Amino acid sequence: MTAVVMMSAMVPGLSSAAGTASAPEVIENIAYAPANPPDSKGHLLDLHLPQGQRAIPRPTLIVTGGSAWMREDGKDYAADLAPFFTDAGYVVAGVSIRSSGVAQFPAQVHDIKAAVRWLRAHAREYGIDPDRIAVMGTSSGGWTAAMAGVTSNVPELEGNIGVTGVSSAVQAVVDLYGPTDFLQMDEHMIDCTAFNERMGLRDCHNDPASPESRLVGCSIQQCPDAVRAANPITYVDDETPPMLIAHGQNDLLVPHHQSELLFHALRSACRDAVFYSVPGIGHDSGIVAPDTPVADTSWTHHCRSGKLAGPLGERPTLRNIDAFLRVALAAGEVRGGGA
Repeated sequence: MTAVVMMSAMVPGLSSAAGTASAPEVIENIAYAPANPPDSKGHLLDLHLPQGQRAIPRPTLIVTGGSAWMREDGKDYAADLAPFFTDAGYVVAGVSIRSSGVAQFPAQVHDIKAAVRWLRAHAREYGIDPDRIAVMGTSSGGWTAAMAGVTSNVPELEGNIGVTGVSSAVQAVVDLYGPTDFLQMDEHMIDCTAFNERMGLRDCHNDPASPESRLVGCSIQQCPDAVRAANPITYVDDETPPMLIAHGQNDLLVPHHQSELLFHALRSACRDAVFYSVPGIGHDSGIVAPDTPVADTSWTHHCRSGKLAGPLGERPTLRNIDAFLRVALAAGEVRGGGA
């Protein structure tokens, strides 16, 4: 069965348009682990819950926004997406992780995994199905999502913050234009001069003060082992969950090639993935908008691959992300949330 058939089968169960979504119940600033350092806000999450429906175990979508690992406000990205997904029957968790200014890699991976463990440990309280958890992010948040997806069986990246003794595995990943192999970024940059001016650098991503160098704690050219450890492709194996990847072809910050590398690795490992390569779009969370340009969309499933056609292949919209998640999470029809 191809990915096209798998996703098309779910179209009738899609939720209504985001414009008709009802407001979720929101619980803000939950500490999923103690603040470390004490003034950090990188261990906070916001829960967005379908109104009055905690008795039904629901799939959960963790959402974290990107900031080049420079801020600790990743949970805020969930606010715009939550009404659509809660209306479709999901619990949405906006999750922040620590910035590279207060903690270097692998702290960020420890953080997202701690958030997963907290959600799983509190599943009954908030109506979460612990067997249906997905993670989605933009830019460095996309990297975070991908790292969460590929490291469920990597003990050295588990960390020991917050809740322990609970699985940190996720069942699906949505990676929106996240970086992967830092050492290949500059070779595929559209305009390093503009990037240097914007970021106050001299040597693009290879600069000792680049976001990637700050993340791993040294110039990426001088510490290839750390760069390899921070590359989600390193960990792709036969337990990697399904991934939806979307990247703008005009991205001036994270080269489109970074997502090509990840998709090719997933295809080589015979994992399930969909890749939306979107023309005319840069480094922009609007990539999920209904009117984003039609993408060149590829799929890989059980060692087969091809182009995804029809409405599901046109754009990485919230509706199509929902369709992907329903299949990946084996959720079927989510009842009662407007779906």
